[in-house]
Amino acid sequence: MRAWPVVAIATIQALLLAAHWVLYHTWISFWWPLSPLALQAMQTALLLLSFSFITAALLGFRFGSRMVTLLYRIAAVWLGMLNYFFWAACLCWLVAFALAVLGLHADRPLIAVVFFSLALVTSLYGLVNARLIRIRRVSVQLPGLPASWRGRTALVVSDLHLGHVNGAGFSRRIAALAASLNPDVIIFPGDLFDGGKSDAVALAEPFRALAPPFGSYFSTGNHDEFGNAALYGMILTGAGIRVLANEKVTVDGLEIAGVSHGDSGQPIRLRATLKSLQLLPGRASILLNHVPNRLPIVEQAGISLQISGHTHGGQLFPYTWFTHRIFGKFTYGLQRFGALQVYTSSGAGTWGPPMRVGTSPEVALLTFE
Repeated sequence: MRAWPVVAIATIQALLLAAHWVLYHTWISFWWPLSPLALQAMQTALLLLSFSFITAALLGFRFGSRMVTLLYRIAAVWLGMLNYFFWAACLCWLVAFALAVLGLHADRPLIAVVFFSLALVTSLYGLVNARLIRIRRVSVQLPGLPASWRGRTALVVSDLHLGHVNGAGFSRRIAALAASLNPDVIIFPGDLFDGGKSDAVALAEPFRALAPPFGSYFSTGNHDEFGNAALYGMILTGAGIRVLANEKVTVDGLEIAGVSHGDSGQPIRLRATLKSLQLLPGRASILLNHVPNRLPIVEQAGISLQISGHTHGGQLFPYTWFTHRIFGKFTYGLQRFGALQVYTSSGAGTWGPPMRVGTSPEVALLTFE
């Protein structure tokens, strides 16, 4: 194994251990004294939980059994709850310190109950919100668009992360929703699969029933490439989805191209790939590019509209702030970069915690005008 995955795993695990220690130390400091038995039970539970997500994630890449899926789902839910319990713990100390500075009495058990209850309610909201998929309708004007495409629709289905958390039932929901919208073309700009060990054939099977008049198109995201991207491509092709791996197709006069995630992140390779597509000047074109970056290169290549995902809009507050610091206005929605337009979807699925707080899952129906 290369060094960087080991370093990354060790770093994440160290952060998880630290977060659990803060949680434990806060609870025993702010709550009533616990009995030795209760204290030992808490120590054991938090120690096991601190290793649960990394363990489940590593097992999930190797095994696809129901037991591993169950473990992964439990660990993923706890990871999301831990996030808000950790911030609740920090707020407990902050409020206690502020009251001490002001010379006021700090009712520590009450402070703990208030903030940890808010954390629990927020977590439960996030679990429910992540299942409520919105339909976002967006009008797009593209220079050089063939007259036949005016009024037609493209459904953007991004970041499903099909696997241990979002299983075949979720896939059937998305397929049914897509069919009900009756789009002219369907676009999957990456992370259709989560990358773990799963029955990819069963996960992709519901999409076989979709038959948009001008086809369905897919390009890989980073999670697709974490798994067996070649196998995923074969399965999706069998389900009637055209895989665009650094290639383009012309669909009734509209050029649709896709670039693989592994090539999109490197400027030299991306520039060479886009040049090899030989896009026709003055003709409208759409590029499936998972991450909304390297936009100067894409604009210079003459692309009219880039469709991306990846960001999830930040998925969970307060990480929405960090995502906006990285991607700016291209974190979400339809934005312009010079002559290039970029639509970034917040995605329909989730990665890690099956929660959304401060963002909403979506499929986007683009109408060409």
